[in-house]
Amino acid sequence: MSSDSGSIRPRKFGVVAITHRDGRFLTIRRGPTVAAGGTICFPGGHIEPGEREDEAVVRECHEEVAARVEAVECVWRNVTDWGTSLAWWTVRFVGAEHELVPHPVEVSEILWLSAQEMLEHPDLLQGNRLFLEAVIEGRFKV
Repeated sequence: MSSDSGSIRPRKFGVVAITHRDGRFLTIRRGPTVAAGGTICFPGGHIEPGEREDEAVVRECHEEVAARVEAVECVWRNVTDWGTSLAWWTVRFVGAEHELVPHPVEVSEILWLSAQEMLEHPDLLQGNRLFLEAVIEGRFKV
């Protein structure tokens, strides 16, 4: 696991959900009215008071894309330039049906992109870059 901004003391805590199929990651385009609106990133969000990371990542997947998932493993940690400590969790779908529905405010589009496609996307949320580079370099398997 890694940290890209170790000198910043975290003020907030959040989770990022990582799942893939056929070599492509579940990604979203953030809604235009939320922070970093219009950017491409992984689903995720803040951790509620009293909530564990694994609970938060399951909740965020359900809220953002109506996905029923279970948390598998925390594979990456970092602190963003704006002081949020993030835990990057792999998740897997629960049940046979996986119809994803974007939250009408938080998510404007659901996409399935490879790590390389995400890195090359002009709207990539830059906080995802180090994680994607680590995946491409094979520093860990997700």
